[in-house]
Amino acid sequence: MKKSLRIILAAITIVAAFGCSSLKKMQEQAENVIVKCDPQVLECIAGSIDATVTVTYPADYFNPKAILEVTPVLVYDGGEVVGEKLYYQGPKVKDNYTVVSPDGQTVTEKIHFDYVKGVEKSVFELRGVAMNKKRTKTAELPSKKVADGVNTTYMLVKQGGVVGSKADSYQEVIPSTAEGQIQFAYNSAELRNSELKGQSMKDFLAALDEISSNNRKTVTGTEIISYASPEGSVELNDALSAKRGDSGNKAWNKLTKKYDLAAPDVQSKGEDWDGFQKLVGESNIEDKDLILRVLSMYSDPNVRESEIRNMSEVFTTLKSEVLPGLRRSRLIANVEYQNYTAEELKQLSKDDIDALDEEALLRAAANEKDQAEKERIYKHAIDKFNSNRAKLNLAALYMSQDKKAEADAVLATAEDDADAKATKGVIALRNGDTEAAEKYFAESGTPEAKASQGVIDILNGKYDKAAAELADAPGCCHNTALAYILTNQLDKASAAIKCASPECSYLKAIIAARQGKESEVKANLEKAYQKEELKERAKTDIEFADYNL
Repeated sequence: MKKSLRIILAAITIVAAFGCSSLKKMQEQAENVIVKCDPQVLECIAGSIDATVTVTYPADYFNPKAILEVTPVLVYDGGEVVGEKLYYQGPKVKDNYTVVSPDGQTVTEKIHFDYVKGVEKSVFELRGVAMNKKRTKTAELPSKKVADGVNTTYMLVKQGGVVGSKADSYQEVIPSTAEGQIQFAYNSAELRNSELKGQSMKDFLAALDEISSNNRKTVTGTEIISYASPEGSVELNDALSAKRGDSGNKAWNKLTKKYDLAAPDVQSKGEDWDGFQKLVGESNIEDKDLILRVLSMYSDPNVRESEIRNMSEVFTTLKSEVLPGLRRSRLIANVEYQNYTAEELKQLSKDDIDALDEEALLRAAANEKDQAEKERIYKHAIDKFNSNRAKLNLAALYMSQDKKAEADAVLATAEDDADAKATKGVIALRNGDTEAAEKYFAESGTPEAKASQGVIDILNGKYDKAAAELADAPGCCHNTALAYILTNQLDKASAAIKCASPECSYLKAIIAARQGKESEVKANLEKAYQKEELKERAKTDIEFADYNL
């Protein structure tokens, strides 16, 4: 009995010794295990850090009765991020882990870490513990360094979204014309005294008087345009039109002597088919649709006239109601009205705001630098004209101040058009409701909506889609350039940066770093360092790991 006990104890001792020696061997030969990582520099995408790790165990390394526990760890200054443990076993272990052959084997694993602040400057290592199959003996293996640092360049995205505004139609210079018409008898170019004293010429001269007394109005050119009605031969009517132009010029010289006007540009248009079509279209002639159809079918003036004359009853009506109005000369003064200047708009918005129409109010608000004054002017435009554009612009103003509730309240009273949807999407984006934001952006389709959608795409790691959305983005070029950097389109990224800011200088430094241009890296970082937060970021940014900052 004692002999049997001694044999059992000896066997246990041998097994224990064997277990310890085999684990120690795995510990001592751990340096022969080859580890590779893809990507070689870890990258954070949408808050996740994912990599593929390939481990090659050499022949005679993995003991058939051993279990290996592997822990992925990101070690950074101030803490660690621990990934999910991985387990492997020799073929003589009766567990359900990945089996590794003693003859040597390569295993591939997907590794995941959640981002925490600080891992930008970190070391990714694998920590191993070998143990016997009963887990009564363990041996801690040397840590295997896998990679250095985590790229978080996507976090440079400006997340506020792009809010557009409605343009005004304010005209700084308003063109207009003053015009009088002289009518002529059939087949005649003779000036009739009744026409010179008629209402049309009285109105024309009164307009010239008003222009002369108004320092905001200027005559920029004068014209006399003469016509003939489309009846008879083209040659005859061309000659008649020219004579009527001469008569119109005589009338001009007689009637406008007291005005300081340049000599008119005299033009003869011949047969007035455009005027004919206009007068017929405005008339109550019973067969006017038939007449207009003839005009559309034939371009030859002789054919047109022939076809219309064939409609004898219709032509009789045309002779009395339409054709006389085409035998004329038009006396025209082209006028420019100088609207309120920016300075005048500013003063009027304070002293006499009711003197401004909707367009003037919108322009005054757009010109205004003071935020409170801008708000006051938009509110006046809303109160007086129920201006939808003022509502959208006021919402944009509130968003520039991050007053989301105020912007939302204004939009609730506005037309739910594409611009309103784009701004509602930005409100949802800033409130963290990306699902609602994406819905608004899709419904809107404006350039601003696409640019804001690009923000979500970057945050979600959809860099190619973001680059497409941001290609023609209005406003700041920052996110467009960033999208191109994230898709490694460095030439497009450089071309996209058109504004000067510390943030854009930082992006330029990243582009230069990826291109190996050290002097440009440092020059652009000096500009970026105007913002202390960018200076601190650069210290741990893996983009600049190869540069002595």
